[in-house]
Amino acid sequence: MPIHKFLVAALLAHNFLAHAGHATSTAALCDHAARRAAQSEGVPLDVLRAIARVETGRTLDGRLEPWPWTVNRDGQGYWFASEVEAKSYVFDIFKSGTRSFDVGCFQINYRWHGKAFRSIDAMFDPDENAAYPARFLSQLYAELGSWPAAAGAYHSRTRRHAAAYSDRFQTVLAQLNGSPPISRRDPFTAAAAPLIPLSVHPAEQKALGSLVPDTTTATAFITFN
Repeated sequence: MPIHKFLVAALLAHNFLAHAGHATSTAALCDHAARRAAQSEGVPLDVLRAIARVETGRTLDGRLEPWPWTVNRDGQGYWFASEVEAKSYVFDIFKSGTRSFDVGCFQINYRWHGKAFRSIDAMFDPDENAAYPARFLSQLYAELGSWPAAAGAYHSRTRRHAAAYSDRFQTVLAQLNGSPPISRRDPFTAAAAPLIPLSVHPAEQKALGSLVPDTTTATAFITFN
C-alpha cells in the first residue's frame, strides 16, 4: 500500500475509534447516574438501567445503550451527538411555543414535570434526570408490589399501555442479566431518523416518551412541592 494511502487509512481508523470511544463514554453517563439514583432511592440498579434503555436505547458496539442527549417531540425521538446540540434544539422549539417534549436518559416530560426542576438545563443533567424517576419508581413499587408493574405504571396508568411497556422492560432487563430475551413483538422500537445522526449507530430506534399522564389526566404523577 502506498504510504499516503496507509496514512489516510490510519487517520480514518483513528478518528472512528476516537468517535466510538466518545460515544461509549457518553452512553455511560446514563448508567453512572442510574447507579447514584439507585443508591439514594433504594431502587435496584438494573431496573433503572433497563428503563433508560427502553426510553433512549440505541445499538452501540452490538449492545443496547442509553443516550443522555435524547429529545422526544410528538412521539418522534431525536438522538443528538452532544449536549449543546440537544439543548439548542429544545430551546428552539421552546421559543416556538412547544411545551410538551421529553428530555434526557429517562425522557422526563417538560409540560408535566418541568416544575420539579430548576431549569431545562437541570432536566438534562443525567443525575437529576435519573433521581426524579427513581423516586417515582420507588413510590410505584410500594403501591404495586413488583418492579415490572412499577415500570408499566411509570409509563402509563392505562392498562394496555402499561402492559406493553412492562413487556418491553422485562425483555431489556433479561438481556441485561444475560437471560434469553422474551420472544414477542416490541411495540417500542421502530425506524427513526435522528436530527443529528451518530455514525457509530447504524440501527436507529424510536423511543416513546415517558412520565406523561393520560390525555384525560390534568395532573402530573408526582405532586410538586
